[in-house]
Amino acid sequence: MDNIRFLLVVALAMISFMLWEAWQLDYGPKPEVAVLEKPTINDSQQDLPGLDKSQTSGVAQSVEAVPKLEVPADKVITVKTDVFTVEIDVIGGTVRNLDLLKYPHEKENTIINKLFALVGMDPQEKDLSPIRLFDSNAEKLFLAQSGLIANNGSAKAPDHHTSFSTEKDNYELDDGQDSLSVPLVWTNNEGLVVTKIFTFVRNSYNITVEQKVSNDSANTWTGRQYGQLLRVPFVDDKGNTFIRTYAGGVVYTEEEKYQKVEYDDMAEENLDVTTLGGWSAMTQHYFASAWIPPSDQENQFYTKELKDWRYVIGSYSPPMTIEPHTDKVFSSHLFAGPKIQPMMEKVAPGLELTVDYGWLTIIGKPIYWLLNKIHDKIGNWGFSILGVTLCIKLLFFKLSQASFRSMAKMRKIQPRLKEMQEKYADDRQRFNTEMMAMYKREKVNPMGGCLPIMVQIPVFISLYWVLIETVELRQADFILWIQDLSSQDPFFILPVIMGITMKIQQSLNPAPIDPLQAKVMKMFPIIFTVFFLFFPAGLVFYWVCNNTLSILQQWYITKQIDAEN
Repeated sequence: MDNIRFLLVVALAMISFMLWEAWQLDYGPKPEVAVLEKPTINDSQQDLPGLDKSQTSGVAQSVEAVPKLEVPADKVITVKTDVFTVEIDVIGGTVRNLDLLKYPHEKENTIINKLFALVGMDPQEKDLSPIRLFDSNAEKLFLAQSGLIANNGSAKAPDHHTSFSTEKDNYELDDGQDSLSVPLVWTNNEGLVVTKIFTFVRNSYNITVEQKVSNDSANTWTGRQYGQLLRVPFVDDKGNTFIRTYAGGVVYTEEEKYQKVEYDDMAEENLDVTTLGGWSAMTQHYFASAWIPPSDQENQFYTKELKDWRYVIGSYSPPMTIEPHTDKVFSSHLFAGPKIQPMMEKVAPGLELTVDYGWLTIIGKPIYWLLNKIHDKIGNWGFSILGVTLCIKLLFFKLSQASFRSMAKMRKIQPRLKEMQEKYADDRQRFNTEMMAMYKREKVNPMGGCLPIMVQIPVFISLYWVLIETVELRQADFILWIQDLSSQDPFFILPVIMGITMKIQQSLNPAPIDPLQAKVMKMFPIIFTVFFLFFPAGLVFYWVCNNTLSILQQWYITKQIDAEN
């Protein structure tokens, strides 16, 4: 029983190793993806929503049946706002490239640059280009597609393979301008006109997409809108290989709430779910993209696997009937940006759950809320981490106190246990009997040091995921050489300090009686120091703060017990 602490540490090491293996399985090298730079029409019919034949008049023939305008094959509309640079293809109004202007791939470290300059070396080259979320590049293909599908008996309508016309090729949100609208127009020259309007708002990652159908023909028109995301599996080439986060599809429904839909799930079976409101998304570390249909209508959500490692997730609406000489508007929203929870909560219910804390969400969300509130007062994410750590230590002060008191008592009787072990080296049963008798005489509970720690483990794991998933910590300044809390310490100072604090904390605890276990325990500060060299600085700083506060508390309690005796 006195070795339970040792077993907990070994279990932690084994879990870390299993996480690494799982990461290799999910995010290791994949076969090369052979995708065309721009999908051809004949090869792309399978990516349309698969409605029932009674609801649509031959989706497979829709492209050939819909009249198209003669446009250049690669004509795009460029839109620039304060947060985006977007390319919209005139073929279908597909969002094919989207850059997040406030989120570069890397960040320069001024301290490192100055040190390089002092020794006469050129500074390290950094990729300062913005993160590209939607991407038309073959190896990183990710598109936001939308369109209309007519019901049986109605005139054909434009889908994401149909050519639109546009007044100009470039739009920009000017200073003092709060919103910007980008219209694309299609007509069948028989009275049916569709105007697809993208509306961008200042300081917002939420794009409103409206498809206005004007029916000036003599016939009633009935059809549906759809919005879908098509991408190849995401691979973070510059991500931290020791940090495993979810990248894949997500669906939110009224009944089941947040559901992950992994690429393997899409390959095995097509999703087919109807719900009021809801949304569908593709997520990756720090960023997400989602189609959000109207919340007051029933929407059908679907997934499908295409060839060449392409996957589709999206939704389509109920049918809407438009009488002759009237018009109606299909509306939806396209979110594409950082996973900032307060902002996402305003866009759609449950969208903030793309910040994935797993089964510990119920604990992780309050911790994030606390972190955010402290940052609002302090203005520094590093000191906010210190503040959260201090609050958690205060919350568990009594539990920690009980644990440390138990450890301190165990430490005092450790020499006598060692003598007893040598005395009864050949009689293990007698040793155990005498050891339990000593625990009873000294009023020591060998489980007293472990149970309080086990109660706190879910909170510590939740805080770990909060620090990993919070996009606000990405490239956030702290102090001196730590100018990006989401990347590793450039000088490895924090990991070394973490190892030292772990060693000090270990010296305050009772050592295992078994010599072999004692030697293994002594190796753990070194092993964890090497392991933490590659962890984000924010996470390592949390462990330094936690260890330091634990050392102070344990030292104080040990002094109290020594004084009592």
